[in-house]
Amino acid sequence: MGSVKSGYAEVNDAKLYYEMAGEGETIVLVHGFTLNLTMWDDQFKEFSQHYKVIRYDVRGFGNSSTPIEGKPYSHYDDLKSLLDHLGIREAHIVGLSMGGSIAIGFTLDYPEYVSSLITVDSTLDGFDYSRTFLAWYISLFTIAKEKGVEAALEAFINGPLFEATMRNALAGDRMRQMVRAYSGWRFLHDDPEIEPVPSLHIRLHEINCPTLAIVGEYDLPDFHSIADKIDEKVPNSKKLIIPGVGHMSNMEDSESFNRETLSYLESLGHERMCV
Repeated sequence: MGSVKSGYAEVNDAKLYYEMAGEGETIVLVHGFTLNLTMWDDQFKEFSQHYKVIRYDVRGFGNSSTPIEGKPYSHYDDLKSLLDHLGIREAHIVGLSMGGSIAIGFTLDYPEYVSSLITVDSTLDGFDYSRTFLAWYISLFTIAKEKGVEAALEAFINGPLFEATMRNALAGDRMRQMVRAYSGWRFLHDDPEIEPVPSLHIRLHEINCPTLAIVGEYDLPDFHSIADKIDEKVPNSKKLIIPGVGHMSNMEDSESFNRETLSYLESLGHERMCV
């Protein structure tokens, strides 16, 4: 993998922890809710043999600073400022779950920075989630307030979203470690993140760059529907189902995920840029 550069970027009244390795075109990896940059361990090692790879802890997670209640911020602006701090002007943006939605919003707000977009088991701002999924997700916040953060995190990791993941012994153990290490800030505070207006789901058609929507075969129907919507609405897009995995496809079958992702990036050649 070579040497790894790590540090903190002071951006928009926050400190974002990042790690960077490799040379060449840049790939940025954006993690999911309650998680941190270590969820990309298998990709960071492999991808950095072919590209410059940046992974970071999103504001409020991992080693990055937490939001300040009442002080609005944007994950999209944070990512732009991080790339400016590192002197990166163009990158392939890869985001999983919450990170996928951040990647989509960043691509819409700052298309000049994006070579290609890869969403993985992505959430999507403004998407009409099923009542079952919403009820479960909302219940986590109630559990945190009534029984504590630890109970909420256990309900999260043992919930329907990670059922397939937890059947994978190695991925399941790693997930438990990451989730249990999360501070739980979002469960107990009013998050002042700026909501995109209009919602991302009605702006997908504005994305012009090459886009790949990856989803695990056994992920929940909502996430397959989101991948379908991305594939339908984004002009230059395709959907890829990774067999035998759930919501954390990059951890459950890193070999297939890495192979498919690198193959897609290689296929792009000089076809890039979202502007």
